[in-house]
Amino acid sequence: MGLELADIVRTHGPSYIAKQGNRLLPSQRSALRAITQCRTEALGGHVYTCEKCQQVQYRYHSCRNRHCPKCQHQEAQEWLEKNSEFLPEAPYYLITFTLPAEMRKFAYRNQKAVYGALFRASAKAMQKLAWDKRFLGGLIGILSILHTWKRDLGYHPHVHCLVPAVGIDEEGKAVHPKRKGFLLPVRALSRLFRGEFSRQVACGQKALRKELLEGDIPQGIWKDEWVVHCKPVGSGKGALKYLAPYVFRVALSNRRLVKMEGDQVTFRYKDSRSGDTRYCTLTAEAFLYRFLQHILPRGFVKVRYYGLFAPGMRKILAALREQLGAGKGSEEGNTKEEGKATIDEEETVYCPVCGIAMRRKSVAPKRGRPP
Repeated sequence: MGLELADIVRTHGPSYIAKQGNRLLPSQRSALRAITQCRTEALGGHVYTCEKCQQVQYRYHSCRNRHCPKCQHQEAQEWLEKNSEFLPEAPYYLITFTLPAEMRKFAYRNQKAVYGALFRASAKAMQKLAWDKRFLGGLIGILSILHTWKRDLGYHPHVHCLVPAVGIDEEGKAVHPKRKGFLLPVRALSRLFRGEFSRQVACGQKALRKELLEGDIPQGIWKDEWVVHCKPVGSGKGALKYLAPYVFRVALSNRRLVKMEGDQVTFRYKDSRSGDTRYCTLTAEAFLYRFLQHILPRGFVKVRYYGLFAPGMRKILAALREQLGAGKGSEEGNTKEEGKATIDEEETVYCPVCGIAMRRKSVAPKRGRPP
């Protein structure tokens, strides 16, 4: 087994926590604890027995923390199965909205407020242009996912939005973009996004408005072009398969870790411009600091649905799917709660000796001694 994030946290986490003290947020402490306990005896597990040769195997529970690199692949598959039932068959676009670099310190100090404003501003900007009959002329569906990292673990808050190239007008009829291969004008989106974000913050807390106006943020950013990127990502289920890893992606996967030598940690990443593989070596303290920047506030929802994709619009969305020639999709939302240790779904475990399916006999007690 290769190097895992849990290994680094177990080795260097206690000293890092002791040094940071009260500066470490409760959500960060909780994530570190979950990552170290994931699939260990601390969370208990199932005991499987082969009825033929009496071979015994143990399966420890996953922590299900949304920042744990071990848990997110299964979460992505479950999300894909649920959402593919109701999202319409159409060409899809991935639109990314990024906060200016000058606002990153402000964003980190005010995470819940700024991330919420980022979600709302991007959704309102897209919907405002989508209602314009020059482009589409109707209500669209928007699925937004918050990411806060660059590939080298630097802090870089942005939202990825999956948008189908179809909407519904005021009469309930399906409408499509006026130009083939084009959804919404990016420059206009950038300016609307900048204005909407300013209004969202202005409507927020008084202390937040004061910090934004009097803080170390250059006022010139309100005249600059904010970065908005749009690209086609395919149609129907193919687009969802492209997006599923985005939904549950964590800042760093275990397969990107290269080595840990003493207090030095090396990981690899792909350069976004050249596509070349690069390596980054940091002290364990710096590495943990970078990783923990991306632990979201407790209870903060990182995947949000707007417009046609909002939970209250499922009947209208089902009617749109019928117009497009698809059957009625499921109206059930994704209600799985993130961040809590749960018993994994029952799985089929095969005996390593006989090859037959093993029988699950009992459940090891949570936080008990290892079997």
